[in-house]
Amino acid sequence: MAGWYEGAWLRARFWRVIRRDGVSVADAAQAVGVSFGTGRRWFDQAGGVMPADPRPAPAAYRRLSFEEREQIALGLAAGDSARAIARRLGRPPSTVTREIARNQNTHRRPAYRASAAQRRAAGRARRPKPAKLATNLVLRAEVQQRLEHNHSPEQIARTLGQDFPDRPELHVCHETIYQSIYVQGRGGLRRELAKHLRTGRTLRKPHRRSTERRGRIKDMIMISDRPAEVEDRSLPGHWEGDLILGAHNDSAIGTLVERATRFVLLLHLPTDHGALAVQQAMIDKMSQLPEILRRTLTWDQGHEMANHAAIADQTGLKIYFCDPHSPWQRGSNENTNGLLRQYFPKGSDLSVHGPGYLDLVAAELNNRPRKTLGWKTPAKRLDELLSKPSDPPGVALTG
Repeated sequence: MAGWYEGAWLRARFWRVIRRDGVSVADAAQAVGVSFGTGRRWFDQAGGVMPADPRPAPAAYRRLSFEEREQIALGLAAGDSARAIARRLGRPPSTVTREIARNQNTHRRPAYRASAAQRRAAGRARRPKPAKLATNLVLRAEVQQRLEHNHSPEQIARTLGQDFPDRPELHVCHETIYQSIYVQGRGGLRRELAKHLRTGRTLRKPHRRSTERRGRIKDMIMISDRPAEVEDRSLPGHWEGDLILGAHNDSAIGTLVERATRFVLLLHLPTDHGALAVQQAMIDKMSQLPEILRRTLTWDQGHEMANHAAIADQTGLKIYFCDPHSPWQRGSNENTNGLLRQYFPKGSDLSVHGPGYLDLVAAELNNRPRKTLGWKTPAKRLDELLSKPSDPPGVALTG
């Protein structure tokens, strides 16, 4: 028994290190003092999903035993109160009252019998329980259909609640969807549906990101000089931009995200992603937008924006640059680039994608419900903002 306790505590520490620090399996195994093989086995067995904490519960929180249920039955037969019975058992009174409410039989006398209560409790505690998505075929079909349309589990969980407010059997949390995909034995969803998730991974892994050092550009205007009105995201027309790069950095796609609505535009860069190519693609794409949607652009310090003055002159955008090693200053764009990797995996040749496909991908993202928009789509949110009459702050900002 002592060995089991020790192993349970080590496994719990292993998962807490992964969740807290986002480290690799090897680092987590080393941190808790087990071999890499043991850590890898724990990780693979759980499908990369942190299991319920395996630490043994304190005595006061363990399940009632048959002997304790016999004491409850004897106490009730003697007319004792739930509080008096709980005091004899060393249990909270609420434990006794819940036990009586759950396991009594109102159609028989005595209403509470220890043997019947033990059978009911054992039946409810039997594991593993069937997964919700394995037993509810209608719910499973809805989830699979939305996954195949590249909706994330969290988007699916939220929109199911909105689409079927009066059908709780069609409500599911996003973690249940993840576990049905990743965890062996949970059933319900096909493992290959993982390819429709943003990462496309067959195992869940900690999220890690490194930044790339860039050189300086002449005549940059830094983000510290950007108007404070840009921060509140109340008006459309303020953009964040970057490049996503293909294999060996030989190909690229330009990404533009509108801050207030998370509306996405993609720049086609088929043969080159230098300053001149980005300049021309930016001018061509932004010139298709009304002037009200061309206020500011925030970019990192990549040399592809060396011609920023010409872009500003042709589009009317005021262009600002982030501080070095500060990707959070373009948070919306960083998040969107992560979403785009579902369509344009790292290490692939991005030059094979034509402008029509880029527009199709952008349209799909712009019609996905987003948590940060109250589960509205970027396209709908943009329509709402453009349909509002201009107020004084909006007029002041365009000056």
